[in-house]
Amino acid sequence: MTENRFKRLLTALILVLLSSMGCAHHTPAIPFDGSIKSLPHQNMETNDLETRDLENGKSLIEEQDDDEFFDEEFDLIEDEPMRVADPLKPWNVAMFHVNDKLILWVIEPVAKGYRAVTPVVVRLCIKNFFKNLYTPVRMVNCLLQGKGTAAEKEFARFLVNSTIGILGFGDPAGKHPQLTRPDAEDLGQTLGVYGVGDGFFIVWPLLGPSTLRDSIGTIGDGFLNPLSHMFSSDNSRAVELSILEKINIASFYIGEYKAFKEATINPYVSQRDIYLQLRKKKIQE
Repeated sequence: MTENRFKRLLTALILVLLSSMGCAHHTPAIPFDGSIKSLPHQNMETNDLETRDLENGKSLIEEQDDDEFFDEEFDLIEDEPMRVADPLKPWNVAMFHVNDKLILWVIEPVAKGYRAVTPVVVRLCIKNFFKNLYTPVRMVNCLLQGKGTAAEKEFARFLVNSTIGILGFGDPAGKHPQLTRPDAEDLGQTLGVYGVGDGFFIVWPLLGPSTLRDSIGTIGDGFLNPLSHMFSSDNSRAVELSILEKINIASFYIGEYKAFKEATINPYVSQRDIYLQLRKKKIQE
């Protein structure tokens, strides 16, 4: 009994570590999304590996639709800095450095090994599956924000990909312009649309940057997350699926975090400003 409890605790710890790579309804702790490809210090080895994996000529970036975290991140940095309270700055800086070491020492090595033994086609199918699985989170928040057309697209994509796409492993809906995936919506954005302010900035250990409002939103989105309700009699299975998802996501963005750090003078401030400005932009849309 004690051994089983220890295994579950260990599995849960690994999940928490990997969750810093992002999830369907929470902004990633760092920009592992392919959008830093324009940086002067981009890891060329990573690009070469992904190019080799995609010899069929199809761009990985084209497959990543709303996983894009910093589509215009450096344009955002040039804007006026966000005026959001940072009363927990000593804590936030400390947690930033904790997350920094976890990413470099744990997450990237695990993801690099996973990528070495898993074909890119398989990784894309797994990515599509989880993206399809999290449709309820996005669709409900679209409805709450009054975005009826976006909610209809989410529902239509779910039907097409769950049937023709075989449980979402394929993305046949992506071939139809009228079913183009809308921007991902979450409860933090929904609260912002209704006028709820950021509160204050906070960096969570392992989970990365957030605000008081977005932290509450993440908890709320958890109730819509199908993985929270799957395998109710055996939570370890849901944990295993979540670990697979996080490792799979990380495998696409190896080397991006180092590029981000090398391109900024103060990574903590840059991460904070990018996060806050991006969230503001998402809410305004």
